[in-house]
Amino acid sequence: MPKGDAMSASTHTQDAPTHNAKDLMAGGDQAWILLSGQAYLLRVTRAGKLILTK
Repeated sequence: MPKGDAMSASTHTQDAPTHNAKDLMAGGDQAWILLSGQAYLLRVTRAGKLILTK
């Protein structure tokens, strides 16, 4: 996909599961994601972008 293009749910054709970020965040603007004992913070910026930090 070219840089800067957004992928809509209707054009998503990969085999990986699709999750709505707002659902993961339960109505808030951040969520913790655990992987192999490590915690990562997923958050939405004021500009509406997603950031994942360790």
